[in-house]
Amino acid sequence: MYIYRLIERTLALDIIEFRDYCLSKNGTTEEFPFDNKTLVFKVMGKMFSLCNVDNFKSYNLKCDPERAIELREEFDGIRVGFHMSKKHWNTIDVFSDVDDKLAIKLIDHSYDLVVKGLKKADREKLLENA
Repeated sequence: MYIYRLIERTLALDIIEFRDYCLSKNGTTEEFPFDNKTLVFKVMGKMFSLCNVDNFKSYNLKCDPERAIELREEFDGIRVGFHMSKKHWNTIDVFSDVDDKLAIKLIDHSYDLVVKGLKKADREKLLENA
């Protein structure tokens, strides 16, 4: 069991890597709009990710509704979004069968969905700053 946990730990994004990757996305800001432990990442003022900075065991990401269902069926570490719209958000467990490569793809997907939903003027402004 200990070896499994050790291997599992090396495959998971830690809070620093997660934060750095989210902030590397064009136009991303971070804030604590709810309390002093829920870190929210936004693009052009729209949320695409959030996590608990005191207890980084999971994080929430926006997801296409059909893909969200498929991911939940395929991975034990992907659940219905905790305290979020169950249709559009997933909670991803850090220490699970979701490796860092998939985690990065899911962050990208969440960011891209939010950007796609922005007003045309906001998308153009975002592209100007790329």
